[in-house]
Amino acid sequence: MSTTVVIVDDQPMVRAGLRSLLEGASGVLVVAEAVDGEQAVAAVRRHRPDVVLMDIRMPNMDGLQATRQLMAEETRTRVLVLTTFDLDEYVFDALQAGASGFLLKDATAEELIAAVRTLAAGDGILAPTVTRRVIEAFSDLARPDPALAARLASLSAREEEVLQLLARGLSNAEIAGQLFISDATAKTHVSNVLMKLRLRDRVHAVIFAYESGLLQTGKRPDLGA
Repeated sequence: MSTTVVIVDDQPMVRAGLRSLLEGASGVLVVAEAVDGEQAVAAVRRHRPDVVLMDIRMPNMDGLQATRQLMAEETRTRVLVLTTFDLDEYVFDALQAGASGFLLKDATAEELIAAVRTLAAGDGILAPTVTRRVIEAFSDLARPDPALAARLASLSAREEEVLQLLARGLSNAEIAGQLFISDATAKTHVSNVLMKLRLRDRVHAVIFAYESGLLQTGKRPDLGA
C-alpha cells in the first residue's frame, strides 16, 4: 500500500521539485498539491493523505493556521513542516499546533523520503540540525502547566522514566539499553506513554515533558554533539 502525500507550497517550482523527488521513491504517491492553507485543508478532507508537506509562509491561510485547523478536526494525517530557515520563528508554534515533524527544504532526497515514511508510520521527526535548539527552546520557554502535570499521574514509575528518556531524544533501542529491558518491552512502554498522555508521537512527548514540568529549565538533557 502506497504512502499518500499532499504537497503544500505557494511556489510552483518547489511543488514540482518535491513531487519529482517523492514520485521517484517506491511506495510514495502524491495525491494532490495546494498553494495555501485553505487549499491544503480542502485537499486533506478530500484525499485523507498519510502525510502533508506543509510550507509555513503562504498567502490567505499560512501553514500554521492550516495545521491548527487540521489537528482540530482530529485527522489521522501527519503534518511535516518544510521551511527554508532553521530558525523560523513559527517552528515552535507549528509543533505545538500539532505538526509531527520539521525539515529544512535543503534536506536531501533520502532525508525527505525517510521523513515522509517515518511520519506515515506514526512517529515524528525533527531536522537533525535543529533538534537540540528545539528541545532547548522548550526547556527555556515552557512554564509548567498544572493540567498537563496532572496527566502524568496516569503513568507508572517505569513509564515516567521512559518519558524522560524520550525527551532526551533516545530511540527505543537506546531506552532499552538504559533501562536494561528488551527492545520489544521498550517499544511497548513508549506506546503506552503516548496512549495514556494522548500524544501523537515522540516529538510531542518531548514537548509534553517540558510543558508538564517533568523536565525543567536547568535540567536540560545531554543530547550529545
